[in-house]
Amino acid sequence: QVQLVESGGGLVQPGGSLKLSCAVSINIFEFNDVGWFRQAPGKERELVATINVGARTDYADAVKGRFTISRDNAKNTVYLQMNNLRPEDTAVYYCRARILSRHTWGQGTQVTVSS
Repeated sequence: QVQLVESGGGLVQPGGSLKLSCAVSINIFEFNDVGWFRQAPGKERELVATINVGARTDYADAVKGRFTISRDNAKNTVYLQMNNLRPEDTAVYYCRARILSRHTWGQGTQVTVSS
């Protein structure tokens, strides 16, 4: 069974940085893409960034220029580097791996941006 384990969340001041990690239990090339999503209280879960098997990346407009998704193939790990964080980035961040229409989710990691 595929497992995704996120880490790296926490409390940070506005303008600060965090780096999230998503460790995948199998070869990440088994997936069409791996992505980060987030869900703030009272809001729907939304896409943040994805990276596909060919290393193509895609970002939500709200995070372009501030967040960077990357992967370490040897470690089967996908990262989300978040810079210049804003209070509106506060949310639970989830990692998702996709094979066609089959999605596997991690348990989520809390990111709080507050002074």
